[in-house]
Amino acid sequence: MEIKLPNSDKDFIESLIPQKFPFVMVSGLVEYSENHLISEFVIKEDNIFVNENTFQTSGLIEHQAQSVALHTGYKYFLLGKESPTGYIGAIKSFEAESLPQIGDALKSEVTIINEMMGVTLVEISTKINDKVIAKSQMKTVVK
Repeated sequence: MEIKLPNSDKDFIESLIPQKFPFVMVSGLVEYSENHLISEFVIKEDNIFVNENTFQTSGLIEHQAQSVALHTGYKYFLLGKESPTGYIGAIKSFEAESLPQIGDALKSEVTIINEMMGVTLVEISTKINDKVIAKSQMKTVVK
């Protein structure tokens, strides 16, 4: 199967991450390289992390973590392997300038800093309309 980027095919995106509806917080894969990924996610009214029209901090963190999972899943897809399950191992830092609202389109950039023995250290920056709204650094662990 030939896949072109950017890609927002729901079934394809969901095949790359371990989460399933209603817990999916990524809806598009814009760019990919060995140490980099850009993901997208549009906030919808029925999202489980929406409260009073606002996407909560916990949803932003989950979106960022799933963006890392999307990177891993796409890497495994390119290798012809099944995507592994991963977990947030540690959140070193997280800072939110503002919280998204229903209808906002998030674009998150993942930069792989270091990857060793199933542990990945990443920096993530999330934007709305080219304005950074959240940044984090976390470790994820592949099962």
